[in-house]
Amino acid sequence: MVWVKKFLIFALISFVVMQFFRIDKNKAEGDYVQAFLAETNPSDEVMYVLKTSCFDCHSNNTNYPWYAEIAPVSYWLDDHIRHGKGDLNFSDWEDHKMEEVIEMLEKGEMPLDSYTWVHRDAILSEDQKSAFYDWVKQYRAMLALGDLPQ
Repeated sequence: MVWVKKFLIFALISFVVMQFFRIDKNKAEGDYVQAFLAETNPSDEVMYVLKTSCFDCHSNNTNYPWYAEIAPVSYWLDDHIRHGKGDLNFSDWEDHKMEEVIEMLEKGEMPLDSYTWVHRDAILSEDQKSAFYDWVKQYRAMLALGDLPQ
């Protein structure tokens, strides 16, 4: 039982010390997805999906929940955001990324389950997925015709 007490004291001290090592927050000034929105022209329904299910981890501006201030949860969130932006960053938009967006959505890999556990509004309905697919088809057609806004 002595080792359990020592372990708990060590864990508590470690937890307190971790609170002094903060993450750099993913917060940009200004309109951080303007180029993406201007080029792809999402409908209101698709824009809602992007805001609730995508932009927090895949743009240069994250809306952090209250528990993001508590280590080690903050470290875990920071890791997710860094990986998310590394794979796709709507703030640094590239046309060919649309294929990856659809692929992840079709496989059910996005949004992550760990994100939707807390952000219930990020769970996509079939209607939302359908609107998203239609938007991507429209964007692909515009891209093929070279008819994108400048």
